[in-house]
Amino acid sequence: MPSLDEFNSERADRAGEALRACNAAPRFAAEVAAGRPYPDVATLVRRAGEVSRGLSWDEVSTALAAHPRIGDRVSGSSAEAASSRREQASMGGADDAVRAALLEGNRAYEERFGHVFLIRAAGRSPEEMLAELRRRLAAEPEAERAEVTEQLAQITELRVEGLVS
Repeated sequence: MPSLDEFNSERADRAGEALRACNAAPRFAAEVAAGRPYPDVATLVRRAGEVSRGLSWDEVSTALAAHPRIGDRVSGSSAEAASSRREQASMGGADDAVRAALLEGNRAYEERFGHVFLIRAAGRSPEEMLAELRRRLAAEPEAERAEVTEQLAQITELRVEGLVS
């Protein structure tokens, strides 16, 4: 769906399918699609962020299951996989030490919190993502859940904007 007008006029099931590639939580796609028509891209993106930030932890966990680890090579031809490859493009320039530290940090994070480390990778260097991973490893679980929800919302906003731009 290359334009907002096409997104607004698409059948609900097709709009929902496109939105699920932006955020895999089922309620997200249903709520954002139900808000059509949107007057402009900024309103659509803002709504996508609001819905994402309002998801329960169970819904966030569902969305997390669709996200690869930072530093993993993403394969597949799905819209989700293509988005992840674009968002993690900076990892292509990461040196071996940073890659190894991210791998180790991902393991420690998953042991501590029970889910994948999620961060808006777009616009961040591998070193910045590693520093954030290390910082967040020390977070209290409730604070980390809030951080994960915020990162999911930021990723979702970028993906929704890309969907109609």
